[in-house]
Amino acid sequence: MMNKALLVDYINFDVTAEQINESIKENNGRLIVSGVLQRANAKNHNGRIYPKQVLMREAEKYAGTQIKERRALGELDHPESSVVNLNNVSHNIAEVFWRGDDLCGKVEVLDTPSGKILKELFQAGIKLGISSRGLGSVKEMNEEGPESTVEVQPDFELICWDFVSNPSTHGAFMNPVNESAGSKTPVSKYSNVNRIITDILRGK
Repeated sequence: MMNKALLVDYINFDVTAEQINESIKENNGRLIVSGVLQRANAKNHNGRIYPKQVLMREAEKYAGTQIKERRALGELDHPESSVVNLNNVSHNIAEVFWRGDDLCGKVEVLDTPSGKILKELFQAGIKLGISSRGLGSVKEMNEEGPESTVEVQPDFELICWDFVSNPSTHGAFMNPVNESAGSKTPVSKYSNVNRIITDILRGK
């Protein structure tokens, strides 16, 4: 019997300050972003493939419990834990749906300390990712080549999606739900993430 391990996998995420402002205006002050959460049947940067039937099962369970009960919470950055830490919660998944092999969703950024940091990072133009966290085992696939490929097994259990700084699944970007705001007006950027967090903590 295979042992379960904590599995984390990432996708890219990109929004502009103008799109964020429009999304807040259209959603009664809430920032809601929409896009790909995870991709099935494709090898990611960690060398893992998630079979679609496994992700479909877990997405259905997640929608029927966490999303339905409004507790589909995620953190800012991945902890090395299988438990969501409420002190670090930054967002809530409001909906999940499929587009081909892409598992997509709508994500509400919360007005928590971590959520405020997340919002500020978006407004500063910092590139982030969204990352699945789950428990499961993997099996090596018989493929030729220097890079190994493993398949996530049916015992996989989805825990949540977190926002992270080093995305790794190819070519998926999330955008605000209000997609009419397409302007690429330049925005001022902080020099680094630490400065943004420091400014927030100082009340700037």
